[in-house]
Amino acid sequence: MARRSPDKPAKRSAYDQALGLLTRREHSTRELKTKLRAGGQAGAATDAAIERLQAQRYQDDERFAASLARRRAAQGYGPLRIRAELKSHGLGDAAIRAVLAEIDTDWVESAAAQLRRHVGTDAPADAAERARRAAFLLRRGFDAATVRAVTHAETGDPGLGLD
Repeated sequence: MARRSPDKPAKRSAYDQALGLLTRREHSTRELKTKLRAGGQAGAATDAAIERLQAQRYQDDERFAASLARRRAAQGYGPLRIRAELKSHGLGDAAIRAVLAEIDTDWVESAAAQLRRHVGTDAPADAAERARRAAFLLRRGFDAATVRAVTHAETGDPGLGLD
C-alpha cells in the first residue's frame, strides 16, 4: 500500500472540490469550471464532475440565477445590474428574462428606497443634484424610465419635459 507524504495531503478529486464549493453557496457552471481549473483540475475531470453534480441536482444554473437575482434585488440593485451579473456567469438571455420575471419586486419602490437610504428625504436643491441622484440610481442598475419616475417624483415634477 502506498503511503502519503505527511507534509503533502492527497489531491482532492474535481467532484469533491466542486461539492465543497457548492456546500458554501450556489455557483454557476461557468464559475465552478473556473474555480476547479484554477485549483489544478483537468478540463475533462472538471466537466465530468459538473455533469455528475447536475445529474444529482446539486448544481443547477436556474436555481443559481434565481438565488443571485433575489439576493441582488434585496440588496437594492436594479434589473439592468442583475441582468449584467447573470450574463457574466454564462446564463442565456431567455433564462435571465425568466428569472427577472419571477422576482416579485416593485423596481420603482426599490429605486426610491435606495435613493432615500443614500441621500435622505430632502428634495434636490437643483438640477445638478437631481442629476447626481439619477446617476447613482443608474449605477445601481435601474433603467432610465424608473430613474426618471423616482427623481421627478421627489420634486413633484411630472417629468414630462426634457431635463
